[in-house]
Amino acid sequence: MNAPDIAGRRGFLKVAAAAGGSLMVGFWTLPGEALAATAAAKAGATAPADLNAFIAIGADDSITLTMPKVEMGQGVYTSVPMLIAEELEVDMDKIVLRHAPPDAKVYGAPFGDQFTGGSLTIRTVYEPMRQTGAAARMVLIQAAADQWQVAPDSCHAEHGEVVHAASGRRVKYGKLVAAAARLPAPEKITLKDAKDFKLIGKPLKRLDAKGKTDGTAMFGIDAQSKGLKVAVVAASPVVGGKLKSVDDAKARKLRGVRQVVKLDNAVAVVADNYWYAKQGLAALDIVWDEGQYAKLSTDDVRTTMLAALKKPGKVARNDGDALKAIAADAKRIEATYVNPMLAHATMEPMNCTVHVKGDGTAEIWTGSQVPARARDDAAKVLGLAPEKVTLHNHLLGGGFGRRLYTDYVTQAAAIARQVKGPVKLVWSREEDIQHGLFRGLYAHSVSASVDAAGKPVAFSHKIAGPSNLAIFAPGWLKDGLDGDNVEGSENFAYDIPNMRTEYTREDGPVPTAFWRGVGPTRNMAVLESFMDELALHAGQDPLAYRLSLLSKEPRAANVLKLAAQKAGWGEKLPPRSGRGIALMRAWGTYLAQVVDVSVNDDGEVAVKRVVCAVDCGQVVNPDTVAAQIQSGINYGLTAGLFGAITVKDGRVEQSNFHDYRILRINEAPKIEVEIVKSAEAPGGIGEPGTAGVGAALTNAVFAATGVRVRELPLRPELLKKA
Repeated sequence: MNAPDIAGRRGFLKVAAAAGGSLMVGFWTLPGEALAATAAAKAGATAPADLNAFIAIGADDSITLTMPKVEMGQGVYTSVPMLIAEELEVDMDKIVLRHAPPDAKVYGAPFGDQFTGGSLTIRTVYEPMRQTGAAARMVLIQAAADQWQVAPDSCHAEHGEVVHAASGRRVKYGKLVAAAARLPAPEKITLKDAKDFKLIGKPLKRLDAKGKTDGTAMFGIDAQSKGLKVAVVAASPVVGGKLKSVDDAKARKLRGVRQVVKLDNAVAVVADNYWYAKQGLAALDIVWDEGQYAKLSTDDVRTTMLAALKKPGKVARNDGDALKAIAADAKRIEATYVNPMLAHATMEPMNCTVHVKGDGTAEIWTGSQVPARARDDAAKVLGLAPEKVTLHNHLLGGGFGRRLYTDYVTQAAAIARQVKGPVKLVWSREEDIQHGLFRGLYAHSVSASVDAAGKPVAFSHKIAGPSNLAIFAPGWLKDGLDGDNVEGSENFAYDIPNMRTEYTREDGPVPTAFWRGVGPTRNMAVLESFMDELALHAGQDPLAYRLSLLSKEPRAANVLKLAAQKAGWGEKLPPRSGRGIALMRAWGTYLAQVVDVSVNDDGEVAVKRVVCAVDCGQVVNPDTVAAQIQSGINYGLTAGLFGAITVKDGRVEQSNFHDYRILRINEAPKIEVEIVKSAEAPGGIGEPGTAGVGAALTNAVFAATGVRVRELPLRPELLKKA
């Protein structure tokens, strides 16, 4: 997800006392609409004691971190506490995590929207969390120095205590919080020098690993409540269809079935458990109004997007005059690429538990990347004020952008308002795949003019497809331009004097959403494959060709060289084997991947090895970085080898993992991750592995077979040995 520029945001830090004598410290990075509140606070106005308080230190030495981000497998419930612990000088096992309640105004910094996604977590909280920990440390030291009547700089903090080395005196933080809470926030916050880090940059085991392995971790689907019923749902099988009628006589006679709930475009069966509800759903006789898209096909969507490439669009980058130079070149190189539709296929299907109570309130249990939106959207469905709705947000069994949307929450609310007592909506795997929100189908036109040495002097990239930002955050569009759809192209790393990136918005009837890696997953798969085409045209090695165009990007050149070196670039490979390379720059991160494949005579591709070099700036937890890269590569390979959502007669054809294939453990390659040590600002890491692997895969397949793949997934019939 390409979010607004996070640089230059204004913020302020506050130290306050809370009930029970706790010291509360929070750092605010505020969106524009809150600047007036900032001014008031600086002028001495009081704010609620717990407003945006990231940490609370109790008189009992307890340290509670209110997490403004959600954990969906990316490791932030470990890496974010590391930032606090590093500056506060406490041991990691002393920090207790508390889920931030849904409140976009309080926990929505720096965008005014409480969400987790876009590889933004560490990029946005790295400084605020460190400053919060450092500020707490400084006021605690000041409080101890005042008590001992010594200079603050003669004291230091370690392991949750303030120490005066000269006299040997030491005092635990809990004994100081009352006095520290009365002190003003430091005017100047002193952060540690990187050479003094004890935690940041060091490998640390995930704090959430134990609960996820022994079964005690709570996900949305684990929610329980007295008298809980379970609902399963069938939505219109046709895109945009509506419910016409339903005969539920057979279903109501089945054991455990309690209720049948009709919605505008779906019908739900409420029962004592999931199995009974599934049996009841199967017994329904449903008639659908299929609507105007009853004959829609993937080919229709594809044709629409290809036609949109001929329409004028919004220009995101226009260095020099690429179109003029390309048009004047009779030997220009041109290609058209298509990205398929993809499902998210999270391991935990969509689910939400809602209890509409008789006192005008409601309670919700779910897992959402946007807890405040989820609460507010559910409140609208229930006809309640948001403050009347309590949402408990749990761990997420996979997000990938799917849980940035609230459709499953509002559907649960619509069902629950017709049911007495709590009801848990659980989408079946079939419902999750066939009625989800998909990565859209995008078409790309790329063209270039090269000089006598084969180097590009002009490069044009035009993209056509739906706009996810227009739905998720229309205020982020810049003069109608969807920044997500051009990321990776707008900031293409190579030295090209004439470069143009253009986007034509073409929304279709199939509902679309962000998908892990968002814009760069689509764009890098195209651009880095086309770079191989240009290298072939120039008769040059793909690695050497790229390096010759990176004189202004040393970080990009470095990861390419490192990945190639570790992979053994240039070594001779067996017949029908190939090695491909690709570069990615997005989310403030530089990443290069080398993929080794073999292709059998039937055209089946086996990925043997992936070497990835990544420069994501200052690393917080290298174990998390490596895990995210490995996860992202396997997710991207799944899409490249197998992934495609297709539509026939208005219906999604895939329904479960038998026809929407997921990379199996015996198919997963050996993955080697090389992390570049860097002092640059942290970059994102949740999505780059996925975005970087697609082109490396297709480039490797070309090296093995001579077949240039411009539309994934790979099709064995095209790669068969002649």
